[in-house]
Amino acid sequence: MRTANIWAALLLASTSLALQAQGYPNRPVRVIVAAATGGPDITARIVMSELQKQLGQPFVVENQPGANGMVGASIVAKAAPDGYTLLVYSSGIAINPYAHKTMPYDTAKAFTPITNLVSNGGLFFAVAQSVPAKTLKEFLDYAKKPDAKLAYSTPGVGNTWHLAMEAFDKMNGISMTHIPYKGGGPATAALASGEVQAMFASPAPLMPHYKSGKVRVLAYTGDKRHPAAPEVPTTAEAGVPYKHDGGWFALFGPAGMPAEVSEKLWREVQKAEQKPEVAERFKKIGVFPVADSPAEFTRFFHNELRLYGEQAKLANLQPE
Repeated sequence: MRTANIWAALLLASTSLALQAQGYPNRPVRVIVAAATGGPDITARIVMSELQKQLGQPFVVENQPGANGMVGASIVAKAAPDGYTLLVYSSGIAINPYAHKTMPYDTAKAFTPITNLVSNGGLFFAVAQSVPAKTLKEFLDYAKKPDAKLAYSTPGVGNTWHLAMEAFDKMNGISMTHIPYKGGGPATAALASGEVQAMFASPAPLMPHYKSGKVRVLAYTGDKRHPAAPEVPTTAEAGVPYKHDGGWFALFGPAGMPAEVSEKLWREVQKAEQKPEVAERFKKIGVFPVADSPAEFTRFFHNELRLYGEQAKLANLQPE
């Protein structure tokens, strides 16, 4: 009798979730961006404004930076898994377990992967205008001088930019001081103002500073030149064969979200990213649309957790 009651309760809960998904969303959706201004924030606002038009409910974007995104991610990890609290996070989510001694959640289990919004391709290596180097090789020569005191900025400890620079330093026998900020926007602004001298950065937050002449971009870590800055050579072309993936910005929910809600969100994101005006906005900030299915993104995400662990080990990234 007790078993029958349990099965009846489970069936009722399942039916309730399915009905809930059919009418989703019927109230405003809170979208936590685990960063300050910058790439994830820009991408989230582009996509969520389209979802708001398509679904007829507000998708309210809220920046919650701090601890390389763990502050914002913790809010979502603790939220009800009903689709009304979502997370936009960079690939830093997959690096954090290897960069921090303690975590407020289990990265592999605390979230529902919904879809990968965009890929960054590679990363740009940029320097402040005060740095007397016009090429990547000139920068390395400058950085190796005994009196060189250089610092680089990132959006926080344990993100893609941080990992890229640590590996780059080890490969080239240089040492720069890491200065973490609360997002890609503040980190790139620090380079533009001369607070730091170098950085690896995603295209979206860096491009405005580059186009305005406030920073100098020396190379790009992708296989081929980036369409947003075709005049910038790849690292291979610059004579320093260093490749590094630029990471991604993705949409998550709390663990246990109904599959119907995840599927609906994915299809709406896919629809939004197929619009010419959205594609044009992505092109301007230098990101590439993805919009893979929840099943595809889940496989990708768990593979990224493994790969970033291997990269962190090779870069000798020390947990803090």
